[in-house]
Amino acid sequence: MNNTFSTTLTFDDPQLAQQLFGPLELHLKELGHFSGASFSTKGTELFIQAPSAKEQEQLALLFAKSYENLQRGKELDSHSLIDAYMQLRANTAEKDLFPEANTLVTPRKTITARNTAQKKFLDLIREKEMIFATGPAGTGKSYLAVAAAVSMLQAKRVKKIILTRPAVEAGEKLGFLPGDMEEKINPYLRPLYDALGDMLGTAQLIAKQESGQIEVAPLAFMRGRTLNESFLILDEAQNTTREQMKMFLTRLGYGSRAIITGDLTQIDLPPIHFSQLQEGEKKGETRSGLIHALKLLKNIPEIGFIHFKKSDVVRHPLVGQIVDAYDIYDENQK
Repeated sequence: MNNTFSTTLTFDDPQLAQQLFGPLELHLKELGHFSGASFSTKGTELFIQAPSAKEQEQLALLFAKSYENLQRGKELDSHSLIDAYMQLRANTAEKDLFPEANTLVTPRKTITARNTAQKKFLDLIREKEMIFATGPAGTGKSYLAVAAAVSMLQAKRVKKIILTRPAVEAGEKLGFLPGDMEEKINPYLRPLYDALGDMLGTAQLIAKQESGQIEVAPLAFMRGRTLNESFLILDEAQNTTREQMKMFLTRLGYGSRAIITGDLTQIDLPPIHFSQLQEGEKKGETRSGLIHALKLLKNIPEIGFIHFKKSDVVRHPLVGQIVDAYDIYDENQK
């Protein structure tokens, strides 16, 4: 590499050093592909070549903190290493690079918070009866919400899980689609079903649906119900109207939890026209129930709020770069 900045780190435990580098140095290869730096090893020594002095310092700090975690008996994989690297790039404090394990236990797997934002989200789920979680795709909002619901159902803290999501493309008028109500709304709830299947398995998921422990309901079918001892999840909430949002929020009963997730940059509702203006509305603004609720309810201490950032994306690292590219394009268009 030309015009690179180099440094060498030496670790005192050969076994931990091998865990740090990964099997066949897989951790180094994946981090190098993502960061643009190059790594080589000799015994317990790690040689880092980075394109800038700042990048070199960040990578050296990343490996030092990762090694400290291994010394404390923590596990390390390439995903958590890359997540911590992204946190460093976002100027996250050193102490928050590897948050203390915060887990949810489900029948098929244990889900662990992978960054500070996810840890805060899980803390809010345990503390609050209602949480609004917003942010870009890939930050784990919906997946963690489903994991929390399954965990609480398994622990018998709730009796039912209710999943709902606005069917904007069909305008909530699903009658023309084939099948019963559940089959009509299924395409819109596929991401939530995928998460449920991941945590319960197909057989358990089907059994719990047949017993009524897991219910799928479009927003229009929730009117007039009071749901006690239930875990409610409203996904893609940015596409609810103000009336739908109010109706959903007032379904909460005793012993229940509600999580509302959405991405404020992905609103599919049409803007308000002059002829549709209601009191307090402006021409061209959205009638998104999520935006309205965030403004209206922000001072209620019993409600939790968390906003995930682009740096919190935990899917494939490429997803974060794609989100960045689209954001830059949108800004240039404006």
